[in-house]
Order: sequence, then C-alpha cells, then structure tokens
Amino acid sequence: MPSRSEIRPGRMPPEVHPQAFADLHPPLDGHEVRVAADRCLFCYDAPCVSACPTGIDIPMFIRQLATGQPLVAARTILDANIMGGMCARVCPTETLCEEACVRNAAEGKPVEIGRLQRAATDAMLETGRQPFRRGAPTGRRVAVVGAGPAGLACAHKLAVLGHAVVVFEARAKAGGLNEYGIAAYKATDDIARREVEWILGIGGIELRTGARLGRDVTLAGLREEFDAVFLGLGLGATNALGLDEGGLAGVEDALAFIERLRQAYDLSGLPVGRRVVVIGGGMTAIDAAVQARKLGAEEVTIVYRRGPEAMGASRYEQELAQTAGCTIRHWARPAALSGEGGVLAAVTFAVTQLADGRLVDTGETFTLAADQLLKAIGQTFVAGDVREAGGLLDMAGGRIVVDAERRTSLPGVWAGGDCVAGGRDLTVVAVEDGKRAALSIDRTLRAAMREAAE
Repeated sequence: MPSRSEIRPGRMPPEVHPQAFADLHPPLDGHEVRVAADRCLFCYDAPCVSACPTGIDIPMFIRQLATGQPLVAARTILDANIMGGMCARVCPTETLCEEACVRNAAEGKPVEIGRLQRAATDAMLETGRQPFRRGAPTGRRVAVVGAGPAGLACAHKLAVLGHAVVVFEARAKAGGLNEYGIAAYKATDDIARREVEWILGIGGIELRTGARLGRDVTLAGLREEFDAVFLGLGLGATNALGLDEGGLAGVEDALAFIERLRQAYDLSGLPVGRRVVVIGGGMTAIDAAVQARKLGAEEVTIVYRRGPEAMGASRYEQELAQTAGCTIRHWARPAALSGEGGVLAAVTFAVTQLADGRLVDTGETFTLAADQLLKAIGQTFVAGDVREAGGLLDMAGGRIVVDAERRTSLPGVWAGGDCVAGGRDLTVVAVEDGKRAALSIDRTLRAAMREAAE
C-alpha cells in the first residue's frame, strides 16, 4: 500500500495567514518619506543611477519627493522604467542602486531608494492617472510575444511612439513572473495585475491570452502579418535534477509551488509538507522556502552546492530565509531520493568542495528526511518555440543571441528578457530590454517609412 503523504493543507490556522503573508516592507508614510528623502546627497554623476539597469534619475525623483511632488517623481521613474511599481518591490536593490549609494561608506546604510520609489509609483497607481498618451498612429503594427516585463515594456513604449501592438501571451494572465513567480509577501494587494492594467490603459495595445508561440501562432506567420516582432518569451522549462525521481509523490518544481500559492484564493487550502527541502541558491529557492515555512512547514532546509557567496540570492535574501526559520546548508548536491510506497521520504546529499577550481565530491554524504522536495535549480529556454526560424536565429547557451539594440539575427525580429543570451534574469533588466528594443523597432520602421515615401 502506498504511504500516506505528509503534504497537506491547514498546517497554520487561517487567521494567521494575513499576517504571515503581509507586505515584506510596508509602505512609508508621508513623514517617513521626507526623512528618507532628506538623507539623499543628490550626487552629481550619481553612482546609484549607473547601477540601475534602466537608468532612472534617482536623485531627481528623490528631490521631487522631498519637495512634496510624488506624482512628478513617479513620472521621472516611469519614463525610465514603466514597471517601476513592481521593481520597487522585487528588485535586489541591495546589490544594485542601494549598494552603490555613497551613504554606505559614511554610515553603513544606504538611502532607501526602493521604498522611496514605491512611495512615488504607488501614489500614481492610486490616482488611476495615466500620464502617458498614445502617439499619433503610424500605421505600423508590431507583434509582441510574451506579456512579461520585457514584452509589456516593449509594447508600452511602442504605443507611446504611435505603433499598434498586439501582445500574444500563452497564459491566462499577463505579467509573467511578476504574476506567477514572485513571493506573495513581495507582491501584496494584487499589485502585479493592477500594474499590468495601468500599463495597458495607454491604449493601442491588444492583449491576446491563451496564445502560445508554436501552437497557436508561428514566428513565420507573425513576420508575415506584422511589420516587426518582439520575442519576450521568458524561460519555459526548468532544469532537470539529474536523479531518478521514480515518480515519487512530493517532488515538484519550486516555481510550480509558488505559482499555485500566488493564484490561490484561500491559503488555508494550500498543501505543504512537514519537512521541506529546497534545492537551489537563487531567488526562487528563497521565495519557495520562506513561503513553505509561512504555510506551516515545521522544517525547511535550503541546500546549495557551493558557498553562500556564490548563491544567486543576495546576502539580504539569505538572511531573510534564516530569519523566517529556514536552514541553509552549503557545499552539498543531491545524490539520491528515497521513498516509501511511492511517496518521498528522504533526500541524500553528497558533500562538495572546490578542487583546482572545479566542484567535486568529498566522498561524504548526509541524508535529510523530507516529504516535499522543491527544485529551484534554474530554468531553460524552450528553443522549440522558435525552431521554424531554423539556422537564421542564432543561439548561444540555449538562448537567443541579440545585439545592443536587442535585434536578433532574423530580420524584423527583436528579443529581450530572460530568453536572450547573457541576460541577468531580473525584472528590471527585462524592462530595459523591452524599452531598448522598442526604440530600435521605432527607428527601423520610421526609416522604412521615409524610404517608401521618397
């Protein structure tokens, strides 16, 4: 007989969930905004601006906040980063703008740039005001594949420039990982959906959900129907664990666990294990582990094959997990899974070390009892979605090759976000990719229009 799984709902009383999944960083009130803004030195050639992938004029928007102009500050942010609201919540500011802040050297504490950015963008969203306007129609149509940060940023900028845009999204909702893959305590109050609706509110953008490239539309068909195509496909598959999982119940991808949680209306009905093991060292591993703990898992252990400095998650995020009651074990890789009656019971790990720059096993092992294993070992691009492009679409490392303007090797096709080679898999980087691609598409289309008119 199969063993009874320990993965079950109701490990925490329902009344505990609102507090457990409350905003990680509650918004600053008016007084706190002024105090935080007053710490900014308004540096000339500010290093925080250089550290921001979208190049937001940080000293400018903080000065505007300090003088009581939150909507003006929001416009400064959104001109550079149309998804400034979500980025204020999910950007690893501790390794980007705030790490570069000169206040660190003198005081050991940066200006709270992320929370100040949230104060400004939240003020804009709460008014419902749309400061952007669709440009004069150019008569040109652009297809955007993927309604994640890269695709939405590209679509919005194209609409501002006057081009008609159709966004094709495989899922039922737009937003990409902002909607499906970010920890719930980082994206409270349905912020991902509200931001998407605000972005689409500019007009000139048609959203078609349930439309998957390779199944419902083809790249060849889009190139024929539209004047340009932008691919913001994200990463559609997860890396394999490399072990014989044997169909054991209790083993799943961490992103699937997070998605189920983000889309749940009642967290008390969401099942979680008693002893949870998370394999990986990035943000997804941290988000999955912390949320498993908040759902009531008694033991949550993150296991990573290298040391803490090599983890994709910042030191701040690692400490966040530990504060939530998670254990992090370094220098170990999964070696075997064992089960009882078809249900996961334990995970065995091989202890690792660096030898001549290579990661090798030491010969030691240890075993952790586990009824739920969440795999957060990275994602891969599903190249089959663009296979019809054949050899014309250059790939490197399993992702699409683009130039500085995000043009692919296929004429009339641009790409950005996680699906491109050399990307950093950050929301803010994806937004910048979409923006750059839109500007390049606009230049290309206008050049063609001038040539046709001559």
